[in-house]
Amino acid sequence: MAHHTLEMPIDERQVRELRVGDTVTLEQRLFGIRDATLIHMFDRGRTTRLDLKGHAVIHTAPNVRRIDKPPENAPRYEPLCIGTTTSQRMEHFTRQLMEREGVRIIIGKGGMGTHTQDAFRDLGGAYLAIVGGAAALETTWIEEIEDVDMDDLHPESLWQFRIKGFGPLLVTMDSHGGSLHADVNKIAADRRAAVLASIGAEE
Repeated sequence: MAHHTLEMPIDERQVRELRVGDTVTLEQRLFGIRDATLIHMFDRGRTTRLDLKGHAVIHTAPNVRRIDKPPENAPRYEPLCIGTTTSQRMEHFTRQLMEREGVRIIIGKGGMGTHTQDAFRDLGGAYLAIVGGAAALETTWIEEIEDVDMDDLHPESLWQFRIKGFGPLLVTMDSHGGSLHADVNKIAADRRAAVLASIGAEE
């Protein structure tokens, strides 16, 4: 197990160096994305002017405060609380997000499933897990909201964050077929079957 500090963006070689059990700290840039963003991008055909190639996305719908600027400039936002949401509902979009936008890393809670695992193996990607309830800590790793696209979806817009020392985060899915989530699910299923058998109960 190793620790990796990654200056974003990264390439396929770098993400394939990550293994389940490693830890990662991200620097420079991170993008916030959530259900509505993905639905609009991939089911409704919207495109983004932001460049996600080689970057990480975090499953989030942040609490922010709008900072009004002169009329010639776009509105800006400051982060108030940037937490992480459960990732499994966004399983359907992983391959498209990687193929079309070039995303390399997904950050979230609870892990993802076999479709995501296949996409990571085929295209080169990894999942980094955050412990639930750590939003206050995560927010300290966000230096600035640099940009936002599709802000009609607020708070499920596409956010561009400038970050510093975002981590350490745990690699729980890698590009080599490793998945801590699948391992835990198997252990739990085996133990459940053993307990039921011990008391003569059926599944």
